[in-house]
Amino acid sequence: MKPKRIILMGLRRSGKSSIQKVVFYKMPPNETLFLESTARLTQEHISSFIDFSVWDFPGQVDVFDAAFDFESIFIQVGALIFVIDAQDDYLDALARLHVTVARVVAINPNICIEVFIHKVDGLSDEFKIDTQRDIQQRTQDELADIGLENVPISFHLTSIFDHSIFEAFSRVIQKLIPQLPTLENLLNIFCANSLVEKAYVFDVLSKIYIATDSSPVDVQSYEICSDFIDVILDIGSIYGGARQKHSERHPDALDETSSIIRLSNDLVLVLREMNQYLALVCIIRADNFKKSGLIEYNVQCLQSAIQSLFSSK
Repeated sequence: MKPKRIILMGLRRSGKSSIQKVVFYKMPPNETLFLESTARLTQEHISSFIDFSVWDFPGQVDVFDAAFDFESIFIQVGALIFVIDAQDDYLDALARLHVTVARVVAINPNICIEVFIHKVDGLSDEFKIDTQRDIQQRTQDELADIGLENVPISFHLTSIFDHSIFEAFSRVIQKLIPQLPTLENLLNIFCANSLVEKAYVFDVLSKIYIATDSSPVDVQSYEICSDFIDVILDIGSIYGGARQKHSERHPDALDETSSIIRLSNDLVLVLREMNQYLALVCIIRADNFKKSGLIEYNVQCLQSAIQSLFSSK
């Protein structure tokens, strides 16, 4: 896949840089309090299974400023993420959003526009819903007034203090993966033939899931699978010396880490590395896991299919 370009925009102190540091650089959320505001346009290349660059626009930048070659920047952008601080007065942010959308869509009609309604960790559930509804309605009304009522915009409630920011970024990244429908179909076939409750394919380094089966995503299952990856990575960092030496001797060999955890609620978590970058994490009922040989065979078939699907990487 060709590298994708993602633009982060929003007013000053909206949380753009914090999002980037937490998701891609594993910075503890509490430490983001000490980050300085972005003073200039920054570019970070994220090298993982999904190669893409994240451009962080300073909050004070005027999209009409002649100092920026706005057209050359946005013509190649896959997704625009506009971050709004939900705990602040967001009317100025909405005005900036509306101007930005109008300008960007004129340059790149195929761009994915995502609005992160951010810092919602301090809000009640009712207030979160009301805030999202208000922002969404104001945006739709404003764009309709200028003839852009058909521009698709997705809205996400996010916080760096829980898994919501990873969930939101996962949904953004999925829109940039052309093989997504095929990958989802493979997971559906795997789940049906293995009696799996839920399956995710994660980008291990970022904990972004690039695909899941068609059954509904519930927050709890995603959080469990995401935390499972953290546990395995932490253990691997302690006991991974032998693996590292083996990888150095055999650079083309696959790192086929696998792990199984049985939970107290009669569910089994299974993790299996698909390749150097991706891991399959699935949830299975304990009764269905009795057919572990069949499940292992199906995992191997899925692994082979995924490797073939992304062999152009």
